[in-house]
Amino acid sequence: MFFQLYSDHAAMQLIGWVLVFCGLIIMNEIGRRTKAGGITVFVIIPCVLTVYFILAHLGLFGGKANPTVAYMDGWFHYFKLYAADIGCVGFMMIKYKWGIGKEKWFAWFPWFIVAANIMIANVSDMESAIAAASISGNLKGAWWASNEGVFIYGGWWNVVNALAGLINIFCMTGCIHLYASRDKNKSDMIWPDMTIWFILAYDVWNFEYTYLNLPTHTWYCGVALLLAPTFANAFWNKGAWIQNRANTLAIWCMWAQVVPAFQLSSKFAAALPTVYGGATDAGVTTMDLYEKAIALYNSGAGKTAAVGETISAMGITADPRMQGFVAILAIAINVVCLTEIIKRSVKLGKNPYSNDVFVGTKDYELALERAEQ
Repeated sequence: MFFQLYSDHAAMQLIGWVLVFCGLIIMNEIGRRTKAGGITVFVIIPCVLTVYFILAHLGLFGGKANPTVAYMDGWFHYFKLYAADIGCVGFMMIKYKWGIGKEKWFAWFPWFIVAANIMIANVSDMESAIAAASISGNLKGAWWASNEGVFIYGGWWNVVNALAGLINIFCMTGCIHLYASRDKNKSDMIWPDMTIWFILAYDVWNFEYTYLNLPTHTWYCGVALLLAPTFANAFWNKGAWIQNRANTLAIWCMWAQVVPAFQLSSKFAAALPTVYGGATDAGVTTMDLYEKAIALYNSGAGKTAAVGETISAMGITADPRMQGFVAILAIAINVVCLTEIIKRSVKLGKNPYSNDVFVGTKDYELALERAEQ
């Protein structure tokens, strides 16, 4: 329904998905359980990678032929990596009470970093809608090529999802009631009021964001990456979803930045979404799409009718039905979540952002049991 998972490579794509899902969970456990693990994964490794990125751009490690430089040179990839990693370090500062991490005002940091990341995605959604409208003259749908080397089919669904993302920011409640977990190593930063209500609203919105704007990557970054922290939160790490989310996002970004061929051209290359109608039947691969898209972008034709002509010549027919369906689902779920928050805050007579509103719910109580108070 959502992906073209029926080619000769389908088995390897499924295996690749399982490897990413399990790898993210394992690396998250290494990074969250001890200070040494957290410092290694979210401080030392990013510092080493920063040196590597700079030297690669200066011509070392293959220069322009280096996979990072060749395929992951867009500003967005670097921004997401470092924004996610800053979040990971900030959450460690709160749970370990390092420096300003023990200050009351710094408790707003998680809300701010999550809100900022959501807004960046909203801007990206609107960019896609505007690009499509500039080509077709309406929001019914048009192809354009991004600087990440991705063919994007923009339209009204981007506008709807951007609105869902905006609402999602206001679905984060109890923003300053954060705790370290009560285990010996203080493994987690607990946010009790971030319950399944927000998690579900965020996951559907973010899946749609990747499905619309990073379609050739979403098999991994829109499915495996989103499910890994949600799975951990559901079974053994209640209340620490936002920490798990930041950790797994940073880990995935580091991996994807250094080994882009994994999802682009290896035997585990990401399954294509259904928006690329007929691509798998026509033998079009993820790498084929990247090479055509980046060539159009570099030629300055990334936001012209030439993009649609190129796509058509590849035997692909746009099929945005699932894009539209998930966009409607995303805004509906976020509206329901915000409505529940308003109802609860009115009943309690409390500001939902500086107070907990999901007190008494199963998710909240289980998370609070883990918190050091």
